[in-house]
Amino acid sequence: MPKIAIFDSGIGGLTFLKQARARLTQADFIYYADTDNVPYGTKSLEQVRELVLKAAEFLSNQQIDVLVLACNTATSAAATELRRIYPFPVIGMEPAVKPALGAAGPRKVLLFSTSLTMRLGKLKKLIEELHGSEQVETMAFDELVRAAENRDFASNEVRELIADKLKGLDLGQFGAVVLGCTHFIYFKDLFEAILPPHILVLDGNLGTLNNLEHTLAPLDLNATSGSLNFYCSGRPADAATTAGFLELLS
Repeated sequence: MPKIAIFDSGIGGLTFLKQARARLTQADFIYYADTDNVPYGTKSLEQVRELVLKAAEFLSNQQIDVLVLACNTATSAAATELRRIYPFPVIGMEPAVKPALGAAGPRKVLLFSTSLTMRLGKLKKLIEELHGSEQVETMAFDELVRAAENRDFASNEVRELIADKLKGLDLGQFGAVVLGCTHFIYFKDLFEAILPPHILVLDGNLGTLNNLEHTLAPLDLNATSGSLNFYCSGRPADAATTAGFLELLS
């Protein structure tokens, strides 16, 4: 099994790491969180691209086999450039627009992302390729990234934040909601509790995990032990941060 690096601006990618470790039990994982610079969604494209390239350079020196950008914003900003630079596969995170359109039927799809992901062309191109321009409505929700980084997943304040974001929408017109940022997945249960029961809440983790498995299949890889190491902005995570990450994985 391989040595897989998973990158995110903060704790959002831990939602993907948890699923990946459950399926790829013998793989070695490195989790890299750019905690010094989170959040990414409110930064400029140039800032995010520079940060992701710096992190990828660090990870390339760890003899990784695959890099997963478990961050929609980082994927939009830098995935194409990383694939030109490095010989190992670079797997990006893609919002679950396709399954959402299938699940919504004639109803609309509501997609939440960060501000930068919304501004960049990758998301718009994906929606256009799936002929969803008239059916998909996008909304930025940067506040949820901050709430997640503060480990505030279910307070009354967060519930009110989500309810306020949904205020004014005719939810009867929507059949699916897409959580287009891995940080948002921490609030999936809350979204499901607040939204009407006919609305399906989706995220891109499963599709990315399937992509990772497909990418690994043809590679000639050495057997490994299932190790897990954490890094924060180019340095080993300290004991308190490691304990916090492991708690979120439990």
